[in-house]
Amino acid sequence: MPFRDEPPAAPMTPERTAVLWCNLGSPDEPTARAVRPYLADFLGDPRVVEIPRPLWALILHGIILRTRPAKSAAKYASIWTPEGSPLKVWTRKQAVLLAGWLGERGHRLTVLDAMRYGQPSIAARLDELKAEGATRVLVLQAYPQYSATTTASVIDAVNAWSARVRRLPELRFVNDYHDDPLYIDALAQSVQRHWQRNGRGELLVMSFHGIPERNIRLGDPYQAQCLATARLLAERLTLAPTQYRVTFQSRFGRAKWLEPYTEPTLRELGAAGVSRVDVMCPGFPADCLETLEEIAMEGREAFVASGGKAFNYIPCLNDSPAWITALSGIAERHLAGWPTRATDHCPQNRSS
Repeated sequence: MPFRDEPPAAPMTPERTAVLWCNLGSPDEPTARAVRPYLADFLGDPRVVEIPRPLWALILHGIILRTRPAKSAAKYASIWTPEGSPLKVWTRKQAVLLAGWLGERGHRLTVLDAMRYGQPSIAARLDELKAEGATRVLVLQAYPQYSATTTASVIDAVNAWSARVRRLPELRFVNDYHDDPLYIDALAQSVQRHWQRNGRGELLVMSFHGIPERNIRLGDPYQAQCLATARLLAERLTLAPTQYRVTFQSRFGRAKWLEPYTEPTLRELGAAGVSRVDVMCPGFPADCLETLEEIAMEGREAFVASGGKAFNYIPCLNDSPAWITALSGIAERHLAGWPTRATDHCPQNRSS
């Protein structure tokens, strides 16, 4: 594969540092036409679906992409905002706020948001940063818990871009922050704020995105990190083991995924006489289809239809000050040793 042509390096070029804030992605609009290429990219990633490629290609293109886009588009339409996809809106805002907070701390760097699937793509954002002269890039991801299906896939995308570039910036990756005290504190504050405003349910359900159980047997640390996050949050909230549940959502296909599954658990709780639950998604820093439609809508319906009375969804961290403080602290820790201060002659903050 040929490398891209680049202009000759200028002598005495100042060091420039950037942060790339990466999330999963979203279609450009809530239509089957827009959802189809997005799903093809997402479900075509071998990190996401570990089935032999020829067999999976037949299933994906012969069945899934013929039926799923219209159904998914309807779900996206139910949560779409005037600004666009909630995930993209929140991720963009988080990048802006992260740049501002780091700027107040004396750092002079660029912060850009990027999507693993869809736009703005990781490759396009890295091209943009490189064109601006970035010589160091911290890749920070919206996945507090590490999984090969998410975290490693972003690293794959960065490496694919790197394979075409002659002069590479220095790169650092943040693999996870599932037990970071500031992250746990931000989650706890969101729960406490919800309780202060709405009262407290009988049970706190912490729903994490699921992955195939087979992935765990093959060495993925995701489940252990989710359970660690839940335990630390419960301790921070002084919850007894009987006062919270950990579940896993978004099962896809027929394989066994991490259990217990969220929706069946909500049905069981409603049928068992639990009248009021609080539900949150600690693994999602930004509200999105999986939280707003799958949990706040479908989860509510399942709980109430089974006999539950009150279902209270606790929003994701989104742009809460405690979360931006946590995110900034995580970034600052991983930026240590790089020239980011004004005295290092880095460019002024920019985010978009």
